[in-house]
Amino acid sequence: MQDVEAAFYLIHSMGAPGNFEEQDRLAADNFAAAAHAAGIKRIVYLGGLGPDESDLSPHLRSRHEVGARLRAPGVPVTEFRASVIIGSGSLSFEMVRALVERLPVMVTPRWVRVAAQPIAIDDVLAYLRAALTTERDNDSRIIEIGGPDQVSYGQLMREYGRQRGLRRLMIPVPLLTPRLSGLWLGLVTPLYARVGRKLVDSLRHPTVVRDHSAQERFPIRPLGIREAIAAALRDEDAAFAQTRASEAPRADRHWGGTRRGNRLVDMRSTPVAAAPETVFATIERIGGDTGWYYANWLWTLRGWMDRAVGGPGMRRGQRNPKRLAVGEPLDCWRIESLEPGQWLRLVAEMKVPGRAWLEFEVKPAENGSRLYQTATFDPLGLIGLTYWYAVWPVHQLVFAGMLREIARAAESDHRAAGAT
Repeated sequence: MQDVEAAFYLIHSMGAPGNFEEQDRLAADNFAAAAHAAGIKRIVYLGGLGPDESDLSPHLRSRHEVGARLRAPGVPVTEFRASVIIGSGSLSFEMVRALVERLPVMVTPRWVRVAAQPIAIDDVLAYLRAALTTERDNDSRIIEIGGPDQVSYGQLMREYGRQRGLRRLMIPVPLLTPRLSGLWLGLVTPLYARVGRKLVDSLRHPTVVRDHSAQERFPIRPLGIREAIAAALRDEDAAFAQTRASEAPRADRHWGGTRRGNRLVDMRSTPVAAAPETVFATIERIGGDTGWYYANWLWTLRGWMDRAVGGPGMRRGQRNPKRLAVGEPLDCWRIESLEPGQWLRLVAEMKVPGRAWLEFEVKPAENGSRLYQTATFDPLGLIGLTYWYAVWPVHQLVFAGMLREIARAAESDHRAAGAT
């Protein structure tokens, strides 16, 4: 922390095994001591919104205790306390997403009706940044932040479902205890089970803004939940459009591939003993008269099935077999992104319960190239998930064979070019 004026503390240990409260204490004490020793002028900390009561859940109690421990050595601390943060990666948002996407009918415990005051992730970031310029004195303070809407988790789920086009039936069961609720959550959202069970215990407390001083101190007017959810989904699409699969953040592994947010990913790669331009030229011939390099009869069958339900099928081929262009059709796909010689992303126009992409990327490597092939699927509700898992065994066969045969064809072209 040498030569640093302000430090942000955005850490919790709920996902760690063992006693997360003790790990939170140790981390906060170490951070605060280092900040004090380095002469830091301010710490900006993002904690949890909730009342200061004696019967706080371990999660909220730890969030408040971390703020106190950061203040203890004497460095001024701006502690923002937030409720549900609407944005990709937020535990509460991902829990809502998983429940709505997977369960057409939900048996909902009491906490689904407890009041919260969600805030968009961009608004949280705006508050964090503003603290660097607005908080110039030597005082520590706690600032409660939230959007303009006070809603229950159930209302939040319904709004998410509305924007995704998913109708969900919620059946309240008031006797479902926090412990049983945590076990239920673990069954339907296994990626977040460990943290989710600890979070659920906190949901007996309303997390609404009681101190409205943030509106006076900061020129920030947060989005309502409808706009916040729309922005979160829009931002995910924008981030996906700009990111190649090989450069994307680590995905969580699960049966049937990996998951990035709501998207399911099948990514594989192989070395190719050929120059990148040769490999990419092989990829550019895909579809149309060339076919898909492996199990073309399965692609043909899939095309017939697609046409039977009103899709384009495999009949369109390529407009120009020697040159691909963004926006042009390619059998049952359309070219969404293209960097000649490096990267091709196709978006499916076939009828599927969700959205699908197929991506190829070539990178230079020792002794030639490395070819990346990625299939990504954004399932629409339970039907979309069922579709992905139903065709997963076929995907394993087809995608593995396609990658292998593209590499083999590129190496054959390389040898042929060398012979001439």
